[in-house]
Amino acid sequence: MIPSNHPAAAPDRPEGSLSDGTRVVHAGLPEPVVGEPFLPGPVFAAPYHLDPATGPGENGYGRTEHPTRRALEAAIGQLEGAPTLVFASGQAAITALLLSVLRPGDTVALPSDGYFTVRAFAEGTLRDLGVTSLQVPTAGPYPDFSGVRLVLLETPANPGLDVCDIQAVAAAAHAAGALVAVDNTTPTPLGQNPLVLGADIVVASGTKALTGHSDVLLGYVSTADDALFDRIETWRKQTGGVPGAFDCWLAHRSIATLDLRLARQTSNAGAIAALLSQRPDVTGVRWPGLESDPAYEVASKQMRRIPGIVSFDLGSADRVARFLAAAALVFAATSFGGVHTTADRRAQWGDDTAPGFVRLSCGIEDTADLVADLTAALDQA
Repeated sequence: MIPSNHPAAAPDRPEGSLSDGTRVVHAGLPEPVVGEPFLPGPVFAAPYHLDPATGPGENGYGRTEHPTRRALEAAIGQLEGAPTLVFASGQAAITALLLSVLRPGDTVALPSDGYFTVRAFAEGTLRDLGVTSLQVPTAGPYPDFSGVRLVLLETPANPGLDVCDIQAVAAAAHAAGALVAVDNTTPTPLGQNPLVLGADIVVASGTKALTGHSDVLLGYVSTADDALFDRIETWRKQTGGVPGAFDCWLAHRSIATLDLRLARQTSNAGAIAALLSQRPDVTGVRWPGLESDPAYEVASKQMRRIPGIVSFDLGSADRVARFLAAAALVFAATSFGGVHTTADRRAQWGDDTAPGFVRLSCGIEDTADLVADLTAALDQA
């Protein structure tokens, strides 16, 4: 497991800059005003008053301009390191990226072991639009990218947790003239910074660990490419896939605790991965923080912290059901990254995984309690 003093566990930041815990608390906040709250409440408005002579000022119509949404975009943009657009969900963000960039005759390279809905979208809608998709395992080997318009990476991959070398893949893709996007959902911007590693675009679901309370649907795209940003923003204006004001406010509020939540989730994941690795009745344990994990070498160089997701196999759907019924602290639920520990048997959703494959998302419960509960549940199962 990567120790706290390992280079991959320490923020890679310039001398004198703020630490992650401080950055998330202050991200996107306005300048202090006497009598005003630290984080202004959500603005519930669709139209705004216009100047009769000159028309709209900063705000004209909620679908195209919104102050609560801008504050959230500023916060995420500060963490990812580039201007950001937020969307109604992670899938909405990925859809906006793909349909803004790709044209008939283009080819897109996608992770064959990444989020299955993206592959389904590529094999359905994109194919119908004349776009060819090339599926590549996250851990490689990677093909020659000649003729590819966009390379979309997801690392660590969901749900198998393989990792790819973003810097190396980005260099190869750029040499072939392709754009590179990285799905940063699982690690969050506190886990890795794809733009620093050479990616052109970051896309993510903010529903997961970024907001972390299982009460918001959110997605975002970040890029320092002005032309690409404008294209995606225009696409959003014309299609309307924006999040609501209250969702934006909840998300912004939740980001303040991201550093604290990730620290406990990572600690819990390390303890659980170690527990599962020692049990003969559990197979296929994956967590990139384990020194025995195939992804450890790349993850330890590339990632600033390892996410709180562990995957493993209990052999059958029936045994997974017995395990979840016996566990007192593990909720059966899809999604991941929340403050409650959850487990998801991915095959039930049509994902290409074994019947007994489990994606466990560690919450922020006390580590000893969680380990004891999992041990008892596995014994009963």
